[in-house]
Amino acid sequence: MIEADVDAVIALLRAVAKTEIMPRFRKLAAGDVRTKSGPLDPVTVADEAAERAITAGLKTLFPGDDVLGEEMASADMSQLERLHAPGRVWVIDPIDGTANYAAELPLFGVMAALIEADEVLAGFIYDPLGDDCALALAGGGAWLVAADGARRRLHVAAAVPVAEMTGSVSWRYLEAPLRTRVLHRLDRLAAVTEYRCAAHQYRMLASGHCHMQLFRKLLPWDHAAGYLLHREAGGVGKRFDGSAYRPSRTDGGLLLAPDAPSWEALATALLGEA
Repeated sequence: MIEADVDAVIALLRAVAKTEIMPRFRKLAAGDVRTKSGPLDPVTVADEAAERAITAGLKTLFPGDDVLGEEMASADMSQLERLHAPGRVWVIDPIDGTANYAAELPLFGVMAALIEADEVLAGFIYDPLGDDCALALAGGGAWLVAADGARRRLHVAAAVPVAEMTGSVSWRYLEAPLRTRVLHRLDRLAAVTEYRCAAHQYRMLASGHCHMQLFRKLLPWDHAAGYLLHREAGGVGKRFDGSAYRPSRTDGGLLLAPDAPSWEALATALLGEA
């Protein structure tokens, strides 16, 4: 992506946050929130309005690109096949951390990733409250872009032993016996947190404010942008079996660490059978 395109995408996410997301924050009526797959999977009118606006904006900026939004794709998961098709696809999460947004907690973000041939080319994680955007370009590094355009390079935390690692473990979707194994081993880490918001968890990870993340549910709108952000900040992320992350793959799980030796040590400590 050229610099003008990067600036245009950030401007789009900022504009949609200001017109569709923030005016509804802490002002949702009872009928403005419903559930999708279950009680822990909410969606709001703000999610839907923001997705429509971001989709329209991206199609205007990049007429030849396809756009796949979370709310649209959740109703028909077969649309993920489009990530294999020729051409570029934008995957967007209009409000990541909807449960926090609906609960009036100020911890949510807007995520967008550009994908071609099942590879992530660019990732954007915009914070509507901080008015800044974490940006990653494949081969171009990871950056935090302030509202005035100033950029700060992002780097993952320095490697430490597993016993000194902090991070988040999203265990809800783990299946037995792995679920029990991981839960019984959380005390092998220094501290574990869960923010119900992958957008901010990835930003923390890429900024060096924690060491690791573990995710089971791998929907591309939740992870494509964050995976690239972490990788371009110097980190190593792999599926539980050690294979490469692919946006179209929703099975398995994703483990992220500061470097390859740390990944191996973490995988052994949390996932290994011994």
